[in-house]
Formats: sequence, structure tokens, C-alpha cells
Amino acid sequence: MRWLPTFPELSQTVLTLGIGAAGAGLGALIHFPAPALTGPAVAVTLASLWGLRLDVIPLIRAAAFLVVGTGLGAIVTDETTEALTRWPLAIVVLAVGLVATMAVSQWVLCRFFDFDRRGAVLAATPGHLSFVIGLGTSLNVDMARVTIVQSLRLLTMSLAVPMFALVFGIQVTLGAVSSEAPMAPLPFAALILVAGAAGWGLARLHMPAALIIGAMVVSAVAHGLGWIHGGLSPGVATVGFIVLGTLIGTRFTGVRPGAIVQAMGAGLATTVIGSVFAAAAAFPVALWLDMPFMGTVAGFAPGGFEMMIALGAVLGANPGLVAACHLMRLLILTVLVPLFLARAGRRARA
Repeated sequence: MRWLPTFPELSQTVLTLGIGAAGAGLGALIHFPAPALTGPAVAVTLASLWGLRLDVIPLIRAAAFLVVGTGLGAIVTDETTEALTRWPLAIVVLAVGLVATMAVSQWVLCRFFDFDRRGAVLAATPGHLSFVIGLGTSLNVDMARVTIVQSLRLLTMSLAVPMFALVFGIQVTLGAVSSEAPMAPLPFAALILVAGAAGWGLARLHMPAALIIGAMVVSAVAHGLGWIHGGLSPGVATVGFIVLGTLIGTRFTGVRPGAIVQAMGAGLATTVIGSVFAAAAAFPVALWLDMPFMGTVAGFAPGGFEMMIALGAVLGANPGLVAACHLMRLLILTVLVPLFLARAGRRARA
């Protein structure tokens, strides 16, 4: 990855973040749920579909992941980790839900949206997009269509979870990761440096979402041992979420509006199916672990890793549980997707 940007890349980033910030401001003005996250996602998506080439340089992406991960780790306390011994139940329920989600989604895509069997498997996969694309490049599959369906799922989930939270009367704010007594500048800077090193190490081990996980772990350990106190300042937390929301919207850069319309039905169908199974799986787990239902849904929902961890924290869930569920989801999908593809290939030849 090239870290030093060119002038055109810097200009593109400034434009992209400017649109994201404007979306966040408008979202706050109209009382959108989690406006710092959902506002930029909507604004940048619309601008991308309008034809603008939008992107954010890797350095700013990395900084946002480190900042948000540090804030998430700061809320992992002794009380929140008491559920550790009961988390295996969540993983078992998650695995069952993933199998059901993929089976039903694949059938719907083949039956109603004219997908071939292997293309339907890839489009039905609830997450792990880079892995899905890597598999798809070696197959005779319409990967453009698969990518659009997957991107629509990510955008829809990032908007739907906070919307449903609002319907259920849950106040969606950044209070979970920000603090009225924020970390002092020097400890915060030291934490970011150590978190960056941890994230780099995890990336070398091919860990998904390495930076945000590394930052979460380092911050959780530092706060749990009492070395550092306080969370993110509200301003820093807001900036981090604006960048995350902006990154969701940049997935639609270069996509034709016509292609979106054609794939919208399939994208919404897989999102609804994934959401229904996620909610059904989250309900008993939330009861068992005595955690907020909507926050637990974020742990099971087929959304982007970083986005769902952030949303889970905003909705009051244990970020450790949400992170563990999403990590296990990726690991389970690493096994499930090839199995579903092999099964689809055998049926296609039959």
C-alpha cells in the first residue's frame, strides 16, 4: 500500500471528506440517527452516483480506524467482559444463522433475480467482500453485479440499524465512544502510536480490519489495567465517524445509476433476509447475555466490520462481543462460501 499521496489524490480526498462533512451537518440538522455516520454515507453515495470520482487516501482511512478503535476499546470495562464465558452460545447461534441466511438468499437470487448458482452464492454471502471478490475472479461470474449487491447491503445495513433503533425509542448518539472527561493529549497520542503498531502487526498476519481491532485491544488493555482513563473527546469521535461514513459512500464510485437500479431488488432482498435472520439470532443471545437487543443485532448483522462495531457501541452493545461475532462471521464464511460454491458447481453440472 502506498502511503504518500499525490496532489490529485489529496484534492480528491478533500472533496470527498467535504461532502461527507456536509452530509453529517445536514444529518444533524434534520435529526438523522447517528448523523456523523449515516449522513456522510448517504451524501457521498449520492455524489458518487452523480458521477464524482470520490476516495479517501489510505493514511486518513488508517487514522480514522485507529481513532474509532481506540474509543471503542475505552468502553470495554470489567463489567462488560463478565459475559466472556457465555459468548460461545452467541457464536453457535451466529453459525446457524449464517447457514440459513446463505441458503435462503441463494435460492431467492436464483429463483427471482436470474442469478446463476455460483453468482448467487457470492452475492448472498453476508460480508467478507474482499474474500468474495477474490474467489469470484477465478470463476465465470458477473462480479460487477455481485459487488453492487454487496455494496447495497453494506449501505442499507449502516442506515437501517440506527433507523430501527430510533423506531424502538433508542437514542442514537456518539456518547458510547466519546467522553465528557476525555483522555489527556499525551496518553492519547501514545495510545494511538501503540495501537498503530499493533494494527500493523495484525495486518502482517492477514487479520481482517487489523487497525481497528489492534486499536480496540490496546485501548481495552490500557483502560482495563488503569494505565489510561477517559474516552475520546466528542470532537475527535465525530471526525472519526464522519470518515467511516464517508468510506461507505465511496464504494459506489464509478458505479452507473442504471446498474444500481438493476441490482437494487437483489440487494434489498439479501439485506432483508440477512437482517431477519440476524434479528432472530440476536434475540435469544441478547436475553441470555442481558444486552441491548439492537446493539446485539449489530453484532449479527451482515454489515461492514468497522461500521457494525461502531454502530454496536453507539447502540449500547459490548464492543468486545460485537467484534468477536464479526470476526467469527468472517472465519465461518471462509469455510462456508467454498462449500456452497462446490455444492453450486455440482448442481450446475448435474
